[in-house]
Amino acid sequence: MPQPPKFVIFAHNATYDKLHQVATIGMTAAAMGKDVIVVLLFWTIKKLAEGKIDLLDFPPEYAGSAEEVARLLKDKNVPKISEMFQDAKHVGKFRLIACSAGLEYMGVEGEAVESRVDEVMGLPAILKLTEEAETKLFI
Repeated sequence: MPQPPKFVIFAHNATYDKLHQVATIGMTAAAMGKDVIVVLLFWTIKKLAEGKIDLLDFPPEYAGSAEEVARLLKDKNVPKISEMFQDAKHVGKFRLIACSAGLEYMGVEGEAVESRVDEVMGLPAILKLTEEAETKLFI
């Protein structure tokens, strides 16, 4: 049986708008039968470790619209980022991997994220795992 195509998202930016895209694109790709790997880097690791992955924060340049967008998301019952990550695991193959160097650079202890990710890996192992991916996104 052939392996499903790998679909990789390198998640670096941690504002809500970027994480929402990571979650929705990842969940959709998993539902389409792809082997989804989300690699958490720098700010996404920090936000996850601090328990703020669902925080509705937006880039400063959109501050004028932030309240309205937050209200619309609530009114439309848009799921939280953490819920979308869990849902993605139920609809297909979806893995969250934290980069071990990112943990170190962001001053995050492994225990702060280990229960929230599928694995913590070094960059060489991540690159080996993702080298044959059909799709690679950097968000």
